[in-house]
Amino acid sequence: MATILYLTRNGLLEPLGQSQVFGYLKGLARDHSITLITHEKLGDWTDGKEMAAAIAQCAEAGINWQPRPFRGGRRGISGAQDLVAFARAATNFVGNQKVELVHARSYLPAAIAWYVWRRTGVPFIFDMRALWPEELITAGRVKRDSITHRVLLAIERVCLRDAAAVVSLTHAAVNHLRQTYPTELDGQCIAVIPTCADLDRFTPSVMPRMGPRVYGCIGTILSGWFRTDWLAALFAAAAARDPDARFDIVTRDDADSVRQTVDPQGVLGARLTIGSRRPQDMPDAVRCHDVSVMFFTDGLSKLGSSPTRLGEVLGCGLPVIANDGVGDVAAIITQHRVGVLATGPSSEEMEAALDALDVLMTDPKLSARCRATAEQVFSLERGVAAYDGLYRSITS
Repeated sequence: MATILYLTRNGLLEPLGQSQVFGYLKGLARDHSITLITHEKLGDWTDGKEMAAAIAQCAEAGINWQPRPFRGGRRGISGAQDLVAFARAATNFVGNQKVELVHARSYLPAAIAWYVWRRTGVPFIFDMRALWPEELITAGRVKRDSITHRVLLAIERVCLRDAAAVVSLTHAAVNHLRQTYPTELDGQCIAVIPTCADLDRFTPSVMPRMGPRVYGCIGTILSGWFRTDWLAALFAAAAARDPDARFDIVTRDDADSVRQTVDPQGVLGARLTIGSRRPQDMPDAVRCHDVSVMFFTDGLSKLGSSPTRLGEVLGCGLPVIANDGVGDVAAIITQHRVGVLATGPSSEEMEAALDALDVLMTDPKLSARCRATAEQVFSLERGVAAYDGLYRSITS
């Protein structure tokens, strides 16, 4: 059994925190001593009922959860304060406990883990998740070659070089990184572990869903790297060809902003529903759909992306409509025949995608194939086993 400190800026009370943090740690805590430090958004932090439930959840799993509030206010100042406090908490914990390994989820936690490693010698895992500097540029949050961009690239370089192991979500990102950092990655241990889904929760419906076709979309779409124009175009094309079609967006984004973005003219009206769900209610929300839509920006920024929603949707036996250029998504869809790829936002291109979807939906084996693909590629058990192997190889 190894003693692990897990650092993440995601909140445990967020859907992503539940699926991509707690989901893994619950399994890993069976064989390792896990301390988890998270950042919780203010709305979650002040929700006493949900906080109490999460505390009980961690206690039952044997996880020592140490949540921290995510500050509001001016982004630069509050972000720096958060980072300093985060680094102090991690350093103090490592100094007071016999920590054998720090698992850092994404870049800023990795920077903290690198600092702790320099101070204490405790090794760390750089769990990249995605090519974050490029994602920030694509989203318009950072300018290329700015001071912030150069700092992030410096973090990327030293963490890739000095980590005891690197975890990437996609093979596409690994190929890019090896070309970009041939010296730093020479001899480095790199594992590809896609975002996994809890397939015990995300399961197909017992009975086939009846009624008009429902086009679903889950997760944030106002992040800056989701193609809302493509989503609006697909919904418009589907609505025009099928007057009974319904559209459901399950997101924590502001509902009015999402509606204004996706249906600015109000053409869909009541046919479009938008709202959030609690993490525990997400499987039921997905099962209310017939197909799930996910369009992301492509290019360098998305080579490292493995959308969490893909594994969850496939686990429920549903096909997807997506686009090329996002990590290994297109390869998975094409190889396993679990969806269709839209080639552009024009009405003609969306019509072509919907034609392909109509043909695919006639396949009686489609749902079973989607589920089998999820089990083969996105199984949480496989992900837990992969992380467990890294933990053991490093700490031994």
